[in-house]
Amino acid sequence: MITYDFQKSKMERLNLPIGIQRFERIRKGGFLYVDKTEYLVNMIQGSGIYFLARPRRFGKSVIVSTLEAMFAGEKELFKGLFAEKFMEDFEPSPVIRLDMSKIGTDDGVDGIKESLREITIEAAESLGVYVPRDMSAGNIFRKLIINASRENNQQVAVLIDEYDSPYVEFVDDTTMADSVRAVLRGFYKQLKANEEYIRFVFITGISKFAKMGVFSTLNNPKDITITPEYSAICGYTHDELLKYFPDYIEETAREMNITAEELVTQMRDYYNGFTFDRDCRTKLYNPYSTLNFLDEKSFDNFWIETGSPSFLAKYMKHRRLTVEEFRHIPISRGFARNPDDVDKTPPHGFLHQAGYLTLRPGTTNQLSLDYPNTEVLNSMSKLLTENIITVNNYGFFENRVLAAIISKDVSEFVEAFNYILSCIPYSDFASAATQSVKLTGNKLTVQEWLYRSCIIASLRSCGIVTFAEVQTNVGRPDILLSHQGHIWLIELKVAAKGENVKAKAEEAYRQIEKNYAKAYPDALWVGLAIDDEKREITEYRVKS
Repeated sequence: MITYDFQKSKMERLNLPIGIQRFERIRKGGFLYVDKTEYLVNMIQGSGIYFLARPRRFGKSVIVSTLEAMFAGEKELFKGLFAEKFMEDFEPSPVIRLDMSKIGTDDGVDGIKESLREITIEAAESLGVYVPRDMSAGNIFRKLIINASRENNQQVAVLIDEYDSPYVEFVDDTTMADSVRAVLRGFYKQLKANEEYIRFVFITGISKFAKMGVFSTLNNPKDITITPEYSAICGYTHDELLKYFPDYIEETAREMNITAEELVTQMRDYYNGFTFDRDCRTKLYNPYSTLNFLDEKSFDNFWIETGSPSFLAKYMKHRRLTVEEFRHIPISRGFARNPDDVDKTPPHGFLHQAGYLTLRPGTTNQLSLDYPNTEVLNSMSKLLTENIITVNNYGFFENRVLAAIISKDVSEFVEAFNYILSCIPYSDFASAATQSVKLTGNKLTVQEWLYRSCIIASLRSCGIVTFAEVQTNVGRPDILLSHQGHIWLIELKVAAKGENVKAKAEEAYRQIEKNYAKAYPDALWVGLAIDDEKREITEYRVKS
């Protein structure tokens, strides 16, 4: 076996580990590894049973693989890392690793049971441990734990990756979800029943939805999902970005013709912002998006492409949800710890567990939820525009809007958005608008909130920096957009039946002139008026 020279690698440019989840391959293959082993040492020296929930593509599998290498005693892999000294005297253990994402779900409950049997048998074979094959998955798991411990005369380490993968496949099928949860509960209960043979347990997945029902039989596993001391166990902190990626940052900045400082500022806005601690002190970069950005050197929405956007669009449309209603939603600390089951949690609970919303400070002793960064907000906005508003030619719309902003062509801008407004299934969103106005507490009509939220989502879907109700000392403009140095201030009014639409456009314009103009001297002022009967922008006033 070829041993990689880790000391030499410090003086060389290491490759970006895009899509690589095996710790051994990262360390031996000349790939860059952001050292997270201090957290793992603390876990091993701690209580012994841990649970961690993190969104997909956040490095959970790398953590599992690193723990596997530690318990397997692969000391050479840890040279130069925090765990190097710890590994010198660390006593290895047999490792049972189960990747639950391998379980097939296409053949119903019986197929899941059979698939669970197969991956448990495979785990036994990888350890060279005999288990009977003509038993249920739970009983095979029990035999595996006992036999692996007895044959090696020591307790085992159990690592379970994507514990909830079979369950979350049925988020919209309560009956099937309950059946799958019962199967998993019967399997995982072997961890408690055979704890005398177990030294360490680490369980990870993307959500807490199945946790209470599945692990109710365990002896109080330590949930480190929102504990501050483990907040950065996955993902990259800002300091880690600067420490581990300086060459890539400088190279990307040169290619984009900006300074490294300017690039880092833009990266912070676009990819940073995930928060997993109850104190909201640590913000993290999505590792998948960060690595892909430094590789492709382009601000794109990488993370959402790895999930199931069509499923998310269906989820939002079925519940008549819009993007803007998920801003600054207050939640209790109890809700952050335990979001209830998937069929009982409110939509913001589902979006939080899936990673689309993240923790933010709230009022007094509470928390709130919001989109973590520009990438997620723009991705959700694009999802809404393409799938929920049912735009047939999204690319054409995007090109028209971008060109209109650069050329300051308000007429073209209006025409593009009238196309969008014509695509809104109004009846689907009326109830969502009503609820959202109640949630935000803003003094808006239902129609104004609906039109404005769709326009904002559409702008963000085009990658345009867009802010809603930016606070100034004299008020809040409805929409502030910035693209390639062009700044627009937009005030929106809705003319109900019988109201003068032209007067509404004038009112919108005067509101900008009176309240916001001084704060943005170089901005284009646009007062828009929507005729609610026609459901389109019919009048506008622009700064001459």
